[in-house]
Amino acid sequence: MLKVKTGDLDKMGLLFERYHRALLAFFYHSTGQSAHSEDLVQTVFYRMLKYRHTFIENGEFRTWMYHLARNVLNDSIKKNHRMSYQSDMTSMSEQAFTEPSADKQLEKKQEHENLHAALAKLSSEHREVLVLSRFQDLSYNEIADILQTTEGNIKVKVHRAMKELKSIYLKEMI
Repeated sequence: MLKVKTGDLDKMGLLFERYHRALLAFFYHSTGQSAHSEDLVQTVFYRMLKYRHTFIENGEFRTWMYHLARNVLNDSIKKNHRMSYQSDMTSMSEQAFTEPSADKQLEKKQEHENLHAALAKLSSEHREVLVLSRFQDLSYNEIADILQTTEGNIKVKVHRAMKELKSIYLKEMI
């Protein structure tokens, strides 16, 4: 990113190759809409170019990237007034299940759909910390930097979100 900041815009393609899948997963888990998620990823990379001067030389790139991604998601929600989570379990979920047994494949798909249904019922704040911590594998410290809060606060939020998700998931199973 430092090279992009200094004007070497060809390096943006390398950043895209490294991080677009992670951003796509972040947006997909946040919105449940694959096409909309792809649009949001493009918006993040556009903003990276536009606001490249704001990247701090000794800063963590992923933290800065997810901060931009969060802003893009929030802007999208405001623009669409109230974007609801809608899981379109089509192409993205199909690729995740490659087991040979049809029964196992169906069972995994159902578990995946149940998890997404439970995730959809979480508050946006709880869904966001779970997506960042569990799906994007960010550390609590990185999430705290992105959300501009303390690491201890993030630990509490993740714990509460997992507790709520477990409760919702188990209700869905009954």
